[in-house]
Amino acid sequence: MQDRIEIDYYTDMLCVWAYFAQIKLDELKQEFGDRIRIRHHFITLFGNNEIRIAQGYADGGYAGYSAHVRGLQQHFPHVDIHPQIWTRNIPASSMPVHLTLKAVQLLEKRGGLPRPAGAPRTLFEELVWQLRLAFFSKLQNIADESVLHGHLEALGIPVDEVEAEISNGNAHAALSLDMDDHRNRMIEGSPTWIMNEGRQRLYGNVGYRAIAANIQELLEREVDLPDWC
Repeated sequence: MQDRIEIDYYTDMLCVWAYFAQIKLDELKQEFGDRIRIRHHFITLFGNNEIRIAQGYADGGYAGYSAHVRGLQQHFPHVDIHPQIWTRNIPASSMPVHLTLKAVQLLEKRGGLPRPAGAPRTLFEELVWQLRLAFFSKLQNIADESVLHGHLEALGIPVDEVEAEISNGNAHAALSLDMDDHRNRMIEGSPTWIMNEGRQRLYGNVGYRAIAANIQELLEREVDLPDWC
């Protein structure tokens, strides 16, 4: 049996399906604890929202897409969606928030961020959730630098160190690797869960039990034995 498995988790911060899926992430951590390690990656599906939504969404541009996103909430009552989502304070791109998150992720990997005692999430994971909540529920433009800095400060994450990782190119390099993965692993959308060295992937609105079953099967499998079924 394996002691721990790694899961590559790909999302765009402006993707409503990833917002809905946070509850699944939290439940996985609760059920499996240290037996899983979730590695967060960011794919830029909403890189240019003027093109993707305003001009590209056939059913009414921003207003139509807003209606579509708000209409989904009836199926996911565990979260709130602002009634003016995608019609006011619209982020031009998800790239600024992805870049900031990669910088924070680099700080965390080097041990530069403490893990809150007893907290279910790391500071990085909490920042990811707070930014998603800020956009979908509180209608904040999370592509705006002042908004991003405000959330960093609220969690005690040093803004100057985050900005240093951006200005020296390290965060750009890390985001570039995620973009390479998006292409090379042919990731279809957000969220995507990839396990077992790429052999198992789950994409989109997958039920929690399906994700947990895949993880449990991998944890119980004998290491290095061929899988014939």
